[in-house]
Amino acid sequence: QVQLVESGGGLVQAGGSLRLSCTASGGTFSSYTMGWFRQAPGKEREFVAAIWEKSRNIYYADYADSVKGRFTISRDNAKSTVYLQMSSLKPEDTAVYCCAALYGRLRNTPEEYRHWGQGTQVTVSS
Repeated sequence: QVQLVESGGGLVQAGGSLRLSCTASGGTFSSYTMGWFRQAPGKEREFVAAIWEKSRNIYYADYADSVKGRFTISRDNAKSTVYLQMSSLKPEDTAVYCCAALYGRLRNTPEEYRHWGQGTQVTVSS
C-alpha cells in the first residue's frame, strides 16, 4: 500500500512562491505517475500537474492551463519524493493541495489515481 505525505503548504502573499513536497512509502516510486490536485472550498477537485518517468531519466509532465508557466513539477526517485514549485501565486490558487499516485503512465483525471495524501493547505492573500 502506497502512503503519501505532503508538506510545504502555508500562507503567502500574491506574487510569492511556495514549494510543496510529497514523500511516498510502500511502493516502487519510479513506477508511479505522481500528480498534484487541488480543491478549493465549494469547488471540485482539479488537476494541477503530473509527472511520469517513461524510461530511465526521460520524464513526461503535464500541467493544467491555469498553472502553466508558474508551477513546475519534479521528482527525485532516490528520495521517493515529488515536488511542486509554485511561483507567481494568485489568490485563486488558494486550495488544499493533494498529491496522488497512479501506477503506470500519466493521466490527469483524479478518478484514475488510487493513492492519495491527506493534503496541505495553500492560502494566497491579495
